[in-house]
Amino acid sequence: MSDTTEPSDDHARDAMTRGDRVRAAARTLRTPRSPAWVAEETDVSVKTAQKYLDQLVEDDVLRRIERADRSLYCVDRLMATYREVAALQREHDREELTDVLESMQSEIAAWKTTYDVESPGELRASIADVADPDEVKERREVAADWEHLDDRIPIVRAALNEYDWASDRDVVPV
Repeated sequence: MSDTTEPSDDHARDAMTRGDRVRAAARTLRTPRSPAWVAEETDVSVKTAQKYLDQLVEDDVLRRIERADRSLYCVDRLMATYREVAALQREHDREELTDVLESMQSEIAAWKTTYDVESPGELRASIADVADPDEVKERREVAADWEHLDDRIPIVRAALNEYDWASDRDVVPV
């Protein structure tokens, strides 16, 4: 898959079927990629990559984007978010989700106070004023964690907002 592939990764990859390799790689496509790119990354033919990519589009895992005269594929972020919200609702009760949301918001509030900034971008910009390499590293890590929490909060909030609605519908008829 890349020049940095470890020998154990090669063994695991060899144990996977062509379809498994394409599906695994496809689930990581954050930027649109062509079937040829996926084929090269997964060591399959373009036709094989195309077949499995199209299946993943039908399964609402990927989106197909038409650009010029070719199709590109990337993760269907909307459907991935719906699946994540559903997983949170099934795996956690309302109190646990509330506690998680409160914890994330408290952590962000603490960073705002500690670094006297209002956003991860401001925290990254403050690195220019810091001489200590350990402090620079810490600020980078905190900014990345903050960005991650900023992405997670709306998902947890959606899980809470629609908790009752989802619970009423997540019943298997007997």
